[in-house]
Amino acid sequence: MQGLINHQQHLSSTEDFFRYFDIAFDEKVLNVSRLHILKRFFQYIEQQEEPSRDNGTAMFAFYRSLLLKAYNDFVLSTPAEQKVFRCFQETDGRRHVNLESLRASLSNRDAV
Repeated sequence: MQGLINHQQHLSSTEDFFRYFDIAFDEKVLNVSRLHILKRFFQYIEQQEEPSRDNGTAMFAFYRSLLLKAYNDFVLSTPAEQKVFRCFQETDGRRHVNLESLRASLSNRDAV
């Protein structure tokens, strides 16, 4: 088990995670959704009860299945549809700024 954790700590890219867990991936999907996939992967880890840490094979299979599940969430869907990050959860990804706050910020700039 300790070997699995140590190895994962040295993974530096999304592609490294997929290669480590021997999961085939579409580069186009990773280019668009890499951060979303990893965040969803860690959300899935937090939601599930881990198998015994004494069983390295079970732990590897556990992490692999959750990464594959997170990846599949984005194969036919977009980050905006999945709403992993807060900016997509708030008002469907749109930010609303009222006109008065824009005018106030402009007058503050003129004063400087």
